Amino acid sequence: QLQLVESGGGRVQPGGSLRLSCAASGFTLDSYAVGWFRQAPGKEREGVSCISGSGGSTNYADSVKGRFTISRDSAKNTVYLQMNSLKPEDTAVYYCARGFYSLCLDSAGTYNYWGQGTQVTVSS
Repeated sequence: QLQLVESGGGRVQPGGSLRLSCAASGFTLDSYAVGWFRQAPGKEREGVSCISGSGGSTNYADSVKGRFTISRDSAKNTVYLQMNSLKPEDTAVYYCARGFYSLCLDSAGTYNYWGQGTQVTVSS
């Protein structure tokens, strides 16, 4: 079965940390860009971060720069999103997706496999 499964979400206080995982089964993440997206209630989905197929290039939304770090473990066929200094505005459902290509592209239409999402809630 071809699927991406996100995990690691939860509820955390402002200033706290979470690490999200995106594990693939049935296909490889190697050599493909993997992106993290999020969608808050009543808002459009937005790109959060992406890592290139080689792992040599990463990008981040301005709102998370300096707080989030994306990485990949080829042996585990998994991509991670380390989220530190979390803020209430980071509350959203977080999705990972595998791109068609090795390079990170902005458009969500360039990603063909999507996970089901994991909820992140930042609240005191």
